[in-house]
Amino acid sequence: MINVYVDIVGDLFHAGHVRFLEQARGQGDRLVVGVCGDELTASYKRTPVMSLAERLEVVRACRWADVVVADPPCPVTEEFLRAHEIDVVVHGDDFDVNTIDYWYGVPRRLGMFRTVSYTPGISTSDIIDRIVRSHVLPSA
Repeated sequence: MINVYVDIVGDLFHAGHVRFLEQARGQGDRLVVGVCGDELTASYKRTPVMSLAERLEVVRACRWADVVVADPPCPVTEEFLRAHEIDVVVHGDDFDVNTIDYWYGVPRRLGMFRTVSYTPGISTSDIIDRIVRSHVLPSA
């Protein structure tokens, strides 16, 4: 049994998230998905639109996620990997080497880090921009 781990924010859960989880699940037999907490996400990205509870529920409903963990440690720790019996850690190929080293240095050092293709053309930020562009009233 090969246990695969990913962490995501999963805000406004969309097709890019689904494709990512499907690709990650294809790296093993069981997919453990960590859903990052609001405070962490706000510290490097933006405050999520959906609450952590909402994001957890949506990710749990995804057919590719076998186990969902709320607010995992980020960066990934060796203790977390051991506690969840993780064999492979996966992220999209959209990070540069320094960013990967920061967030995934432990699994890289342990030789258990892999990347999968990032889905271009869709992101939560793109969806927010589309909503703003199509629903903001023109100036008077």
